[in-house]
This record gives sequence, structure tokens and C-alpha cells, in this order.
Amino acid sequence: MSTWKITPTVSVVLPTYNRLHQLKRVLEGLEEQTYPKQKFEVVVVSDGSSDGTNEFLRLKKTPLQLTSVLQANQGVAVARNEGVAQAQGKLILFIDDDVVPVPRLISEHLRTHEAEGNSELVVLGPMLTPLDTTLSPWTQWEQDMLVKQYEAMAAGEWEPTARQFYTGNSSLPRSLVVESGGFDPAFRRAEDVELAYRMDKRGARFVFNPQAVGYHYVERSFSSWLATPYAYGRNDVIFSQQRGQDWLLPTVYKEYETRHKLIKQLVKLCLDRPLLSRLAIAKLRLAAALLPSVSRLAFSGIFNLRYYQGLADELNGRAIFYEELAKHNRKN
Repeated sequence: MSTWKITPTVSVVLPTYNRLHQLKRVLEGLEEQTYPKQKFEVVVVSDGSSDGTNEFLRLKKTPLQLTSVLQANQGVAVARNEGVAQAQGKLILFIDDDVVPVPRLISEHLRTHEAEGNSELVVLGPMLTPLDTTLSPWTQWEQDMLVKQYEAMAAGEWEPTARQFYTGNSSLPRSLVVESGGFDPAFRRAEDVELAYRMDKRGARFVFNPQAVGYHYVERSFSSWLATPYAYGRNDVIFSQQRGQDWLLPTVYKEYETRHKLIKQLVKLCLDRPLLSRLAIAKLRLAAALLPSVSRLAFSGIFNLRYYQGLADELNGRAIFYEELAKHNRKN
């Protein structure tokens, strides 16, 4: 543990797990920040890494004010909480170990906080698609969906909310994280959005700065990608029924009605039918590979099918999902 001569204004909290090659690139990006290095610190939390990350952190020479925290593998929520506990800055900037910051990223986050002057402010920066690498087709689709959100927020088509609180690139007062209870270790995915819902109840305001850019060098296997929307679906039910977010499921049902008719047909055909679902996913993945023109719709179908399967499983089956959907439609 290091001590600084000057208390930093900003603490960059960076959890990592077995991504040494990517972590090096992120730290290089932080070394190139235009914001004065004596005014920010970097707290890297290695969450049980076994790929040489811990040794690298012990030996690394850097101009950064770097604190390394080595812990047994406990998940990203615990890692971020530990990073916040170690942080000395009044502002926390969360960044992921696959998001490479542009030189002005920290300055842009600080500029927005200073301009707004709000102690409950959460600044969201975009995680854009890098131009110097080729992503897998499914992660490229995911990035395209993210960029679509960013473009809509930048154009003022809709305001950012807690649902866009992605800790790959976001900043907020340390006190807001702590007083909201930190990240809940019970959630291995969407733990950032769950915290954002609690912060929102406290009166947090979410703003988007399109200039606070990080480039997202996402690497994810197809099976890992498939698990993500399924977890999101289950978590949305838990957030709504057990965590006081009563508005969430009605919003989900409303959004379902706006889905492409082919996606709704796919969900109706495959929900709670695992063999048929696996076959449909395999066929859609093949179609995306053979016909680039249908790739976007194919991966949208896969993602939505997995999301609504997670939702239905947490609701105890497709029958309840469609009952609740019909009930919502009758009310509206």
C-alpha cells in the first residue's frame, strides 16, 4: 500500500481477473492521461488472477500513483468494493480491464463533474468499438447495440438512466457509492445496474459525456456471451420482485411489444423448450456467419431468446411469463 504526498482528486478503480495482456494496455492508457498524474491514483484489484497479473503488479514501474490489491477470487462486485475501500479520492472513476482510455478520459469526467457541481452526479462515458482489432461476431453485435445507445443519448433522443450505468467507464462521488451500500456480491452480472437503481432512489442524476471515451477491447467466448442475457433476465425479475424496483417488469413487458415480430415468434416457439432453443441458436449463429446481411437480426434473436428464457425461468415458466404479459397489455 502506497501513500501519496497529495491526496488525489480522483481514484480510478480497476478490477481485473486473468487479463494481463489487456490490463497492460489499460494501464498504458492511464499513463498517457492529460490530467495531472499527482491528482489521480489507480487502484487495481486483482481478483484471484493466476496468469501472472499479481507478479506484474508487484514489479511494475510506472509514473502512476498505483495501488495493487491482491485478493482471492470473489467476483467483480467484491473487487470493486475493495477498490472503493482503498481509494483516497473524493471521486471514483470505474474502468474495466478491457477498456482503454483516450488521453482526455479523466479530464472529461472531471469537466462534467465540475460543470454540474452536483454531489449526486453520475457521469457515464462511452465504451466505443476499437478500429485496430477484429471482434468476434457476437461481441461486434453487442458493441453495435452499445454504440446505438450512445448515439441516441448524444443526440438527445432520450436521457441516460440507471440502466446505462456500466462500470466499464463511469464516475461518481465515492460517498454516493458508500452511502448506497456498494455493489451486492450476490450478483455476478448486472451488479452495476443494481447499484445504480439504489443510487437512483437516493436522488442520483445520470449524465452522458460522449467525449469521455474508452475503447472496448471485449473478448468473450460464445458460451460466456450466451450466459449474459440469461442472467440479465433472471436478475430483472429479482430486482423487480425482491429489490423494490416495481417499475421494472412492467417496463420489460412494454418493451417486449416493440420487439421485431420474428423475435417474438422465436421466443414463443422456443421458450421452455431447451432442445429446440439449442437448435434455433445453432441455426441463427450459422446464418449470421454465412449471411452478413442477417447477422444483426440473428444475434438479436439469440440475445432476446436467452434474455426472455432467464426471465421466464425466474418467473417459474413460460405460462406465467405470458400470463403477466397479457395482464400488462389489458391494463394498458
